[in-house]
Amino acid sequence: MEWDPEELARYARQLSLPGVGLAGQARLKAARVLVVGAGGLGSPAAMYLAAAGVGHLGLVDFDVVDRSNLHRQLLHGTSDVGRPKVASARDRLAEINPHVEVTTYQRQLTRATALDTLRGWDLVLDGSDNFPTRYLVNDACGLLGLRLVYGSVQRFEGQVSVFGGDGPCYRCLFREPPPAGLVPTCAEAGVFGVMPGLVGMLQATEALKLLLGVGQPLAGRLLLFDALTMRQRVIEVRRDPACPLCGTRELTSLIDYDAFCGVGSDAAARAPAAVPSVSRAGASGTDAPIPQLAPRELAEWLGTARPVALVDVREPYELELARLPGALAVPLGTLEAVAPTLPRDHDLVLVCHHGLRSQDAARRLRGLGFGRVFNLSGGIDRWSRDVDPAVPRY
Repeated sequence: MEWDPEELARYARQLSLPGVGLAGQARLKAARVLVVGAGGLGSPAAMYLAAAGVGHLGLVDFDVVDRSNLHRQLLHGTSDVGRPKVASARDRLAEINPHVEVTTYQRQLTRATALDTLRGWDLVLDGSDNFPTRYLVNDACGLLGLRLVYGSVQRFEGQVSVFGGDGPCYRCLFREPPPAGLVPTCAEAGVFGVMPGLVGMLQATEALKLLLGVGQPLAGRLLLFDALTMRQRVIEVRRDPACPLCGTRELTSLIDYDAFCGVGSDAAARAPAAVPSVSRAGASGTDAPIPQLAPRELAEWLGTARPVALVDVREPYELELARLPGALAVPLGTLEAVAPTLPRDHDLVLVCHHGLRSQDAARRLRGLGFGRVFNLSGGIDRWSRDVDPAVPRY
């Protein structure tokens, strides 16, 4: 392989490492690595892979840069707000290393597009932030025989592992996703800005080790990191013989991951919902679907004499950021204790940031015998978009 003198100067400190040299650098230059997500995890991972000289990087992301991204997604700057993340990322990576070829996919991975998008890459890094995409990427990698470098963050904690090959896959660790709404998203729970940086750099480290064939990758091991205590531990993860992907291999094609993870599509969440009748809600069993109330419909209810009680299950700090007038503050963790004080002769409308935690809260109240329970579809975020822009979005 021929080398540009500028490249040799660029990688000089890396070339001197045992296990790298010109042969290792050539392996990096020939490598093709796909990064799913150009956000918190994808930012440091992509930047360090580009800086190290990985010759061809792919980036998958359908989103645009939002101001709330900037405290942790360092691929993007203030001037990039409103731009597609993949476009902003491509420009930043070209500035970091012009010798790296970058292919971008401005799309949301689905079961219809995942296999074609992942096919032809040597290694995949999962920088997604939701369960449907994690299971989709894991299954697609398993079906294509690709190694997957996994990472996730929440608040002050992070996880990293390597799946695939002869080792376990994500389903061996988490056979099924948690119930929808049980685990809040980063938008709902918050995230310490440096955590995605730490975890994303660990993902890049694992990727480079795999490409170079050095060290001991985190295959069959899950690294857990707590930034508040600066403690980390590694636990063993064994391949599950009953895993439908890498055990029994009964999973031979991609499935409907939104349905599998118990979440609806974004389009469905934003679609106008029919006003549910109180009689129907009162007659529903505990397993019946929770009636969804669109923000405009709730506004109509609040403008009448209808007895309505808003129950906001977000955390106290979120209430300081945005709040609907008159809403009762009942953090989700206190719901069962507070439930006896809630009015049973009112329509209870559960509220959270995006409508996930409130859906879980509505199910819990249904299980406690409350019949007139509704979920605010899209949460306070959609209320701000559809009804009252004066309510801050965060």
